[in-house]
Amino acid sequence: MKPTDLVLTPTHLRFMNRRFPCTIGRGGLTARKREGDGATPRGTHRIVGMLYRPDRMERPADWALPIGPSDLWSDDPAHEDYNLMVRAPYPHSHERLRRPDPMYDLVILTDWNWPYAVKGRGSAIFIHQWRGPGRPTAGCIAVRRDHLTWIAARIRHETRLVIA
Repeated sequence: MKPTDLVLTPTHLRFMNRRFPCTIGRGGLTARKREGDGATPRGTHRIVGMLYRPDRMERPADWALPIGPSDLWSDDPAHEDYNLMVRAPYPHSHERLRRPDPMYDLVILTDWNWPYAVKGRGSAIFIHQWRGPGRPTAGCIAVRRDHLTWIAARIRHETRLVIA
């Protein structure tokens, strides 16, 4: 592992010689991720994108893309757009990226089951803002907002997310 890797440990997320308290999926860690299991998938994942709410924050990195009012994420394993960003109107199962709460004001995208998704293997493993200490996610990794913005500004092309 390199200092530029985001490394999930049992107690925190480590990056660039700093430690950040975090939460993971309510289903714990798994090597056999399935859609809806609430688990965080083990493995080494590339960072493939960053999204942010321009109405709530400044651009965190020059390569971050704004989240618009109609931006969604498909979580419908039966649809061809499974595990891809889509736009409303979208009649299939999805998650709204522009949420009323601040959880997705800044989202770091991983390559979990992307870009060629295996149906039912799970979608959208993000790094995003947490709801609070000890409050699990649906499978993502979540950290405090100030920690997330610090991390986002320092991610580089070679940064990976390592979940042992």
